[in-house]
Amino acid sequence: ANANASVSFIPRIRWIDSVAEVPAEGPAYGYIAGGRTSSTNVSIVDRIDFSSDTSTASPKGNLTDTTTRGAGFSSISYGYVVGGFPNPPKSIVQRVDFSNDTATASLRTSLNAGMVRSSGVGNNNYGYQLGGYVTAEVSTVERVDFSNDLGTPSVKGSLSVAKRASGSAGTQSYGYFAGGQTPSLVSSTDRIDYSNDTATALAKGPLSSARYLMGATGNASYGWWGGGGQPEISSVDRFDYSNDTATASPKGPLTAAKRYHGATGDTSYGYWCGGLVSISYYSYVDRVD
Repeated sequence: ANANASVSFIPRIRWIDSVAEVPAEGPAYGYIAGGRTSSTNVSIVDRIDFSSDTSTASPKGNLTDTTTRGAGFSSISYGYVVGGFPNPPKSIVQRVDFSNDTATASLRTSLNAGMVRSSGVGNNNYGYQLGGYVTAEVSTVERVDFSNDLGTPSVKGSLSVAKRASGSAGTQSYGYFAGGQTPSLVSSTDRIDYSNDTATALAKGPLSSARYLMGATGNASYGWWGGGGQPEISSVDRFDYSNDTATASPKGPLTAAKRYHGATGDTSYGYWCGGLVSISYYSYVDRVD
């Protein structure tokens, strides 16, 4: 269904690193949730209409709590924002209902531990919260069951290395968790097999360069990792799921170097939203074809 994309509002300039990504089978929208302005953490949820993507994003129902540096994933019907900042790290799981997205997000389960700078990925049945930081980097993986999202998440097989601030994307069979900080910057990629998620993630082909604080999204064939760094970079890497032992291929860059941004997309386009450049916050959206 198409949205009424003519809603007028003053854009909030913020970094965004909690994102609920709508899979290809879901509605024709992307949701960007939470983040930070220059002065405070926010609970804002913006909706991008893929069919009218030159319009300003529509503000929808807020998150239950202000959240930044969290992770996001989605089912067909709901978007989930998990964990986040400020201290102590949050363990809450907040759910946005795509069929009633003007309502405030609802609180669901809690993670087994509070977490910041983790990443999220999933398929139609489960969402996975990967890595992150508490008092140091962690390699833990927690799985939320979409059919029972009030139940305690299951602890699954760990990543091959403890790291935070990575980007993640994937298919219905596998989730890919690339780049990050260990605390050294890395380019390594871990692959989670959803059919065997108690096993330790497998190391796969790396990004073309070490980076962190990036946004990632993809379709059924490829994943794109864009931006990140400190100082910021604009480069975009494309990861080929059919040849996932190969190094990711550099593609056309974003319009500007930035970090702390969210990414979402559909089968045709990926959108990199908001971000931070040095000490300046941005509301603009870049689209990769």
